[in-house]
Amino acid sequence: MVFLALCPTVLQHWVLNDYVISPGQAQAVAPLIKISGIEHSVATPDILLTDVYIQQVTAWGWLAAHLHSDEEIVSGSDLTDPGVPLSELEAQGYLQMSDAKTAATAAALSALGWQLPIQFHGATVAGVVSHSPAMRAGIHVADRIVSIKGIPVRSACDLVRALKNIAPLSRVLVGFSPATISSSGTITNGTVRVVTATTARVPAGLGPSSCPGVVTPQSWLGIETENAISFLTPGTISVATPNIGGPSAGLAMTLGIIDSLTAGRLTNGRVIAATGTMAADGHVGDVGGVAQKTVAVERAGATIFMVPQVEYATALSASNGHLRIIGVTTLAQALRALRGNSDPLIPMTKPSVVK
Repeated sequence: MVFLALCPTVLQHWVLNDYVISPGQAQAVAPLIKISGIEHSVATPDILLTDVYIQQVTAWGWLAAHLHSDEEIVSGSDLTDPGVPLSELEAQGYLQMSDAKTAATAAALSALGWQLPIQFHGATVAGVVSHSPAMRAGIHVADRIVSIKGIPVRSACDLVRALKNIAPLSRVLVGFSPATISSSGTITNGTVRVVTATTARVPAGLGPSSCPGVVTPQSWLGIETENAISFLTPGTISVATPNIGGPSAGLAMTLGIIDSLTAGRLTNGRVIAATGTMAADGHVGDVGGVAQKTVAVERAGATIFMVPQVEYATALSASNGHLRIIGVTTLAQALRALRGNSDPLIPMTKPSVVK
């Protein structure tokens, strides 16, 4: 009997390497969007973005989660790439949200006819492997690498090319702009610092580079990188997403921006929720937690839920049957689904080539 009495206490303090995904909130995008320098209207509050809650669980929480059909248990190893510690998870989420805002703005303006020049600013660190040369040198997620051995780095492939002919175990100077992430998730890159990193041998099994002209670099820093880019836009568009990480609000933010910049309305009085990553070229990518998001948007009163096509079946099976699920792979598909055969969207400001 003593063992049985102690079980709940032990289970409540036994922290697992598992996380529970549960339905989050569905909220209107319109109040989050701020536009200046471009003629715009007040967007309808009927376009919703949705999120999920992710929380590490104890053994007791693990048992409780299995009693709720709208919760999902995932291993911590499934939330980050191999070798990347879970301590980087929050920073990665905020970086993904920052990227999603940039892409949503570019996709929305491009869909309305603007031509946006792209600018490259370096290689942004998207992940750092534990005990790697980069981690030992003090480089973290969201930092922006701008030089190697004094050679400018303008893109992720520039970094790969710079490492191509550097022998393993070489000491190299790495110039980077360190990132500061606020408590609510805003990322700010500061003044460039230069640190010394000792390169390592490329780990066995690491795939070939996708950069033109480089098969596999000789040296390895232990980081995942992406292009640090921005777009020249005809004004300023921002989306406030305090304490929300991840890329999955991309589609919803894009629809909200388009709704703000056009005289018409995308929703026609309907409450529309959306999830999906958004690329600057208009491609909609898959996301996680779609079953839990379906529950959240139903609770918020949505009548239509747009999801990546590959997750259509998941959303449909999680729905109560009163929610219309639409699967899409591009922004153009999403707009056609909302507007049907109506007149094309007309931006309030005539689009042009941004200079």
